[in-house]
Amino acid sequence: MDRTLEQLYAVILDRKTNPQEGSYTCYLFDKGLDKILKKVGEECAETIIAAKNDVPADTVGEISDLIYHLMVMMAEKEIPLDDVLAELDRRAQKIGNLKQMKQVDKES
Repeated sequence: MDRTLEQLYAVILDRKTNPQEGSYTCYLFDKGLDKILKKVGEECAETIIAAKNDVPADTVGEISDLIYHLMVMMAEKEIPLDDVLAELDRRAQKIGNLKQMKQVDKES
């Protein structure tokens, strides 16, 4: 299994506990949750636009930016990556939840 997400999250956590001058991650932590959430929102919108524009390389870049900023948010909120991966694994084990998924779509 690829360890890229685990390695990235470890770097983000390290920047939180061991700030380094000039680090963008440290800048985000220094500015606080509001700035981090603003960046998550911006990256969501940019991901949507890139996907709509149908340029795969741009979409991949924006998805990567979004994942990074989500991980910074997770670190700020002290949410372990393992918890998210476990939830994704739990969801992957479910089969035949189309009816439940349609209900969630209606509610959102």
